[in-house]
Amino acid sequence: MFLTDHEKERYHRHLIIPEIGEEGQIKIKNAKVLVVGAGGLGSPVLQYLAAAGVGTIGIVDADEVSISNLQRQILYHEAEVGLSKAETAAQKLGKQNSNVHFNVYPYFLVEENGTQIIAEYDVVLGCTDNFPSRYLIDEVCKENGIPYVHGSIAEFEGQVAVFNYRGGPSYRSIFPEIPDGSDLPLGVIGVLPGIIGSMQTCEALKIITGTGQVLSGKLLIYDALQASLMKVDLG
Repeated sequence: MFLTDHEKERYHRHLIIPEIGEEGQIKIKNAKVLVVGAGGLGSPVLQYLAAAGVGTIGIVDADEVSISNLQRQILYHEAEVGLSKAETAAQKLGKQNSNVHFNVYPYFLVEENGTQIIAEYDVVLGCTDNFPSRYLIDEVCKENGIPYVHGSIAEFEGQVAVFNYRGGPSYRSIFPEIPDGSDLPLGVIGVLPGIIGSMQTCEALKIITGTGQVLSGKLLIYDALQASLMKVDLG
C-alpha cells in the first residue's frame, strides 16, 4: 500500500519526523484499531486516531449521549443528546478524515461477541469504566497476542498502561480481582480524559509504527492536582 498525494500533504508533519516518515505513515494507514468506549476517554482517542490516519477504527459503545456527558465528552454537542455515541462518533469523524473506515458496534462488549470483534484488530484501546469489559478485553487480547492500551480516570488522577505487548504482563496479572465498589460512579474533572486519552493514543501510534519505548510493564500515573507524573514498574 502507498500514500496518495493528498495523504502526503495531509500527513506532512508526520512524514518529516525521522521516526515515522512515509513508512510509518503507511503502517498507520494499514492499522486496525478498536476503541472500546466512546465517552470521556474515547472522545480524544477517536479524534486523534482519525486525525493521524489510522485506516480502520472500530467503535464499541452501547450508550447514548446525555447532557451530563458534555462536561468531558468533547466529541458531542447538545443537539446530539439521545443519539447513539458510537454511530454519532463515526459520522462526525468520517467528516474529519474521509480516508478512515469506521466499524460501528452500538452495543455492549460481552463474552458472546468480544472474541469475534477484538480478534479483527491490531491494537485495542480500553476507554471504558466498566470493569467486566476491561477484564474481557484483557483476556481476548492475551489469547490473540493483541496489545491492550489501558486508560482510567477518577477525579483528578489518571492512569495509562500497555498490556499483553510482546509477552509483557496482562491487566489481570496486575489486577487479579475486580475491586470492591468498582460499580460506584466517580466524578472527574472534565479536562482529565483529554490528557489521559491523548497519552493512550500516543502509545497506540508508537505500537503501530514501532517507535519509542512502549509503556509495557509500566503504569503511568498522572496527578492533575499536583501536576505530577509517576511511572510504576509492574514487574
